[in-house]
Amino acid sequence: QVQLVESGGGLVQAGGSLSLSCAASGSGFRIHAMGWYRQGPGPQRDLVAIVTTDGTTNYADSVKGRFTISRDNAKNTVYLQMNSLKPEDTAVYYCNTLLTVQAMTRHYWGQGTQVTVSS
Repeated sequence: QVQLVESGGGLVQAGGSLSLSCAASGSGFRIHAMGWYRQGPGPQRDLVAIVTTDGTTNYADSVKGRFTISRDNAKNTVYLQMNSLKPEDTAVYYCNTLLTVQAMTRHYWGQGTQVTVSS
């Protein structure tokens, strides 16, 4: 059984920084891409950043230059460093991992962590 455990987040003033981490636990799986999504007050969950196994990254335009995604393949962990935070970054942030386990490839989600940026 695969689980994603997130940590980090919290409350910060505009212009501040926060970091998130997400570790995948279990056995017998192979991770492909790892990323972060966020969900504001509405139902839509939007991509924030993603990193593939070879280190290729992709960011939402709204966070380019402010957020940095990275991963530690040995620890099955993905990180998100968020700098110059803005009130519009306020959301629940979800870790997402595309992985293969028992010959099935699918997405797994973390439990979500709240990030609140005050103006």
